[in-house]
Amino acid sequence: MQPFIRSRLLSFRNAFAGWWYVIRTQRNAWIHAAISVLVMLLAFWLKLSLSDWAMIVIAFALVWMAEFLNTALEAVVDLASPQQHRLAKVGKDVGAAAVLIAAIASIIIGVLILGPPLWARLVAWVGG
Repeated sequence: MQPFIRSRLLSFRNAFAGWWYVIRTQRNAWIHAAISVLVMLLAFWLKLSLSDWAMIVIAFALVWMAEFLNTALEAVVDLASPQQHRLAKVGKDVGAAAVLIAAIASIIIGVLILGPPLWARLVAWVGG
């Protein structure tokens, strides 16, 4: 059983090393992090339901997974094609487009979930 536990711990260490690499090297990851924190603070303030929180967490995961996969794709493309190549550019551009799609979907989810209670709070604050 000990080799199994050791290999699981090594897997977690490798995953956290990848996470740290993205945070350390990708400027957009800092944007995602800042927005994630702001949305979480807003969601706490609005006292969202568990189902709304679940959708917010899924939206966060979607964006972060896309960013991580895009970073991995860029690293593999750079390794396979250190010189500039048209198909390397296509691979990187498509990876970036995946992040963009995830971010847009997350914005829409955020507006749909956070918009109505935020609007109600603002109307009550201004009108009341």
